[in-house]
Amino acid sequence: MKTRIVFASMSESAGKTSMIVGLGKALGKKIGYMKPMGDRLLYQKKRLWDYDSALVTNIFGLRLKPEDITIGFEHSKLGYMYDDNGRKQKLLEIAGTIEQDCDILFVESGRNLRYGSSVNLDAVHIAKDLDAKLVVVLAGTEDTMMDDMAFLKKSVDIKGVKLLGVIINKVVDVDDFEATHMDAIKKMGIDVLGIVPFKETLTQFSMNYLADMLFAKVLAGDNELLKPVKNIFVGAMSASAAMREPAFKKPGKLIITSGDRSDIILAALETDTSGIVLTNNILPSSNIISKAASVKVPLLLVHSDTFHVAKQVDDAVPLLTKDNAAKIKALEDSAKKMDLRKFH
Repeated sequence: MKTRIVFASMSESAGKTSMIVGLGKALGKKIGYMKPMGDRLLYQKKRLWDYDSALVTNIFGLRLKPEDITIGFEHSKLGYMYDDNGRKQKLLEIAGTIEQDCDILFVESGRNLRYGSSVNLDAVHIAKDLDAKLVVVLAGTEDTMMDDMAFLKKSVDIKGVKLLGVIINKVVDVDDFEATHMDAIKKMGIDVLGIVPFKETLTQFSMNYLADMLFAKVLAGDNELLKPVKNIFVGAMSASAAMREPAFKKPGKLIITSGDRSDIILAALETDTSGIVLTNNILPSSNIISKAASVKVPLLLVHSDTFHVAKQVDDAVPLLTKDNAAKIKALEDSAKKMDLRKFH
């Protein structure tokens, strides 16, 4: 049987998918991937996909389609479609199909350790049914991660599952974390597979990601959509007032403003701007579109008003995208610093 590793996390957005991508690149082996319980719905071409499944499939050029490596999304439908034996057989069937084309199978669980428990598709059940090793990715404050490890060891029933260890992600000061906490972690009997430092670039989303998220029409700068958004400015005042604001002078900024605010748009095009979202479905004049194209600043046109777009952007999770080579390389470099022999 091929090596099977289930990736889980104690909390949402800890970085499971990112760790899978980084390790997949660093190991130099042909990986397989499945995500039995989908939790990031993506509707494309009249089909429901899981975002993470689509991402990993595209990055590694996997044979199976994203919808073929996810059993389902809704707890009620899964409970109706499968009894416990049927669910397990479906899980094993998908794993067996994927393993025909890979050296190692990575399995991603849902958004946290308990997600999918009611239909036995949580991380622990998946690991038991697949006879797989379990890796838990942790992120958050140092105290939170220590609590998570203690809870995992004391309160989670992982009998019959081989806990390979934990990956501690997004650590601001690795040396200080090791000096402060490693003795306590060793006493818990938990193997630390890697400590991944916090990298600000990994928390930034690209204009391309934003365009997809907002279902925006790209008016200009379509070849510059990989620009990262480092700062956000909502242009709801006059251009003169905006230019007095320190935030307007920050580099790599995203401007969110109505399409009829030519004063704000033109002022933004004269500064270090990653992109502009034009709201209210108002098309700016052709000279503004030409100006944006000449200075290589993406212009995105959306239907929603400025307030709702700003709220969407503020709530956005900076997910990895398949064409963000810089982020993928950073994840690979981080993974190479782990003891990769433990993942074989």
